[in-house]
Amino acid sequence: MKIQKYLKASLLAAFTTLAVTSCNQDKILEPVPLTALSDKSAFTTPDRIAAQLNGLYASVKSGQFLGGRMLVYMDVRGEDFQNRTGNGVTALFAWSYNQNSGNAEPQNAWSSGYLAINRINVFLKGLDDNPTVISTALANQYRGEARFLRALSYYYLVNLYARPFPLNNGASPGLPLRLQAEVGPQNSDLARSTVAQVYNQILEDLNFAEQNVLASHPSALLNVTRAHRNAVVAIKIRVLMSMGRYADAVTECRKIVGGTSAPFSAPTGVQHRLAPTFASIFAPPYTTSESIFSFPMTLNDLPGVQNGLGSYFGVPAPPQNAIADYNLDPAGILSNPAWTANDARRAMTAVATGRTFITKFPLNPYTDYVPIARYSEVLLNYAESLVRSTNSVSQLAIDLLNAVRGRSAPGATYTSFATPAEFLQALALEKRIEFLGEGLRSLDLHRLLQPLPAKTGVPGSVAPTDANYIWPIPDAELAANKLMTQN
Repeated sequence: MKIQKYLKASLLAAFTTLAVTSCNQDKILEPVPLTALSDKSAFTTPDRIAAQLNGLYASVKSGQFLGGRMLVYMDVRGEDFQNRTGNGVTALFAWSYNQNSGNAEPQNAWSSGYLAINRINVFLKGLDDNPTVISTALANQYRGEARFLRALSYYYLVNLYARPFPLNNGASPGLPLRLQAEVGPQNSDLARSTVAQVYNQILEDLNFAEQNVLASHPSALLNVTRAHRNAVVAIKIRVLMSMGRYADAVTECRKIVGGTSAPFSAPTGVQHRLAPTFASIFAPPYTTSESIFSFPMTLNDLPGVQNGLGSYFGVPAPPQNAIADYNLDPAGILSNPAWTANDARRAMTAVATGRTFITKFPLNPYTDYVPIARYSEVLLNYAESLVRSTNSVSQLAIDLLNAVRGRSAPGATYTSFATPAEFLQALALEKRIEFLGEGLRSLDLHRLLQPLPAKTGVPGSVAPTDANYIWPIPDAELAANKLMTQN
């Protein structure tokens, strides 16, 4: 009984995205608070529709999903963080490659992701069912933003619960591809689509979004926290690279990277470029020219207990053993000579209790913005895609790499590379330095079919074909969905 109640509340969502309540006809004259709209009034005014869209962003940025833990899982599965607390509540099993289908981590990530997806589907149906409340153009803009969020959600889920696309061109079992609004358990049985089918849907959503979201919003804040054209393209680049489609990724990169030499900037839409300093990206107001898309947190809208990035990676406060769970592994990127001593990104670390922690994200009260896409990633993805699609190292690829590296380590830029492999190795190290704690590491490992690495405290690596390379389908989903199969 508890499982059924939980699934109805989380996996099927039953209009909880809109904070709706059932409408009792006997109480039709009683006013309905704006915070508890009935299903008959949620789409009756432009303001209410706009409020529902804001609710979608809030759902996707749940601390159990892209507002915290999902990014943590993606990073601690790499080789650069060391668990120091042994706390089974805070990503210990993700870090140690030791998940099982009954653990809270796979259950919470799955249910939070599918809850967000169903809320998006409910919203899209609400727009379709109420076609005259807002203009067609505004409705399509909102649809574009919603479908961007759905694509983003499916992308992270398919990378955690399914085999990498390049393993067999996406033929592996993927995810149940839920695209219709569910307000009850009647459609809970749904078979898994293939990985390729999931990726095709992600691209379909992103292509629609690109054509319909705004090129830019009227404020710097909205240009960081709401979907716009460059944000859609930045995620599409990442998706295409995950599919091994590097020539197509180059085409997308050219949409938002103008010029053939530094300084690089977006030629249209939001005028994205690298921020002058690395530290400024992670300081209020979190709206630098580099920040393409982030999830904002405030004192009134926090990610929740043990969800904030700072609670996993930040410098612990006295007594220095109470909060932060992960320090930088001394055997990881911290000791790699590619991360030079004078690199400004080392200033974003601190030593406590003899361990080194990153300081990008404050410990408390976790009001930092959660970075999903930055312009530095676009530049590095452009460089990598150029080299992989041509099997050669152009001056443009070197300049793109040096633009990111030179900002923080100006005396350590590159002049040439003997082989494409040498370039790609240097670029991979640069991404590990640049994006520590930002949830990109295991995404890169997956798309490149590289093993989850051995590290301090975890002696063995995990091959892409091993059972524990991906997460198990949670027991609750298997109980509710009779067509679901286990990994």
